[in-house]
Amino acid sequence: MPIILKSVYSEAQPEDGLRFLVDRLWPRGMSRERLKIDAWLKELAPSNDLRLWFGHEPEKWEEFRRRYLSELTEREETVAELLVKIRDGRATLLFAARDQQHNNAVVLRDYLERALVSIARQGKERS
Repeated sequence: MPIILKSVYSEAQPEDGLRFLVDRLWPRGMSRERLKIDAWLKELAPSNDLRLWFGHEPEKWEEFRRRYLSELTEREETVAELLVKIRDGRATLLFAARDQQHNNAVVLRDYLERALVSIARQGKERS
């Protein structure tokens, strides 16, 4: 159940599994054919206000992370739908940000991985 992070400018690979664009805005100069995405999850991207406030400034990272996690908890249904799609296989989250460590895909991956661990634990407890 690994979740991979990749720039939208990286070539698609067979080992990517399901590919999801997780930015609110479509990346400049990219066609849907070139991205080879299974879905565009803009509803799971940070709100426009949060995205603009953050502006990919690393000194705002911790606060951005906190605020974005709060937004994700308000989108339970959409997160649950994604978890069903990815829980049994590999998934790749695509992002357009230049900064590979300070972007929404990093936060979303961590959030999804924690949720998958929690689901697995609940399944074991019920067995």
